[in-house]
Amino acid sequence: MTIPSISPEQARALLADGAVLVDIRNHDEHAREHIPGAVLWLVSQPAVPLPKGAAKTVVFHCRSGARTQANAARLAAAAGCDAFLLSGGLDAWKRAGLPVKQDRRQPIELMRQVQIAAGSMVLTGVVIAATLSPYGVLLSGFVGAGLVFAGVSGFCGMARLLAWMPWNRRTVP
Repeated sequence: MTIPSISPEQARALLADGAVLVDIRNHDEHAREHIPGAVLWLVSQPAVPLPKGAAKTVVFHCRSGARTQANAARLAAAAGCDAFLLSGGLDAWKRAGLPVKQDRRQPIELMRQVQIAAGSMVLTGVVIAATLSPYGVLLSGFVGAGLVFAGVSGFCGMARLLAWMPWNRRTVP
């Protein structure tokens, strides 16, 4: 089943007519930045938590539109009413100059933290190998192996470790 995509301006018009905006991103992403009035719903949940007396139209969005496209069939099944995808997601909404609520006190998204940490460790291993000892490549290899394992298994030890850091415990669920 496909869900039609709409522009941010079309989505804003539907919202003005009573449609419900549903953010399918993770808690940490939503806590840092979201469209005012959006309902947070994780795709892994069985049904969209629509407010009582909600409209018969739902507009789904993520950050760039890729997650909503990838989960379109599941979103359509969970919506149970007319559904649309916000083309370009939150990024397109912001480019259109539409309002966004930001809380810079919240930490950056966990996956971005993993990318920063892994990239820093790989770069450090390369610099060590180039300047101090050829064994520096072992650090880069270890991080690479960890990323492959995370991709294959779905378990990311670095993400689990970063989630326990004090700055990540502030995220509003």
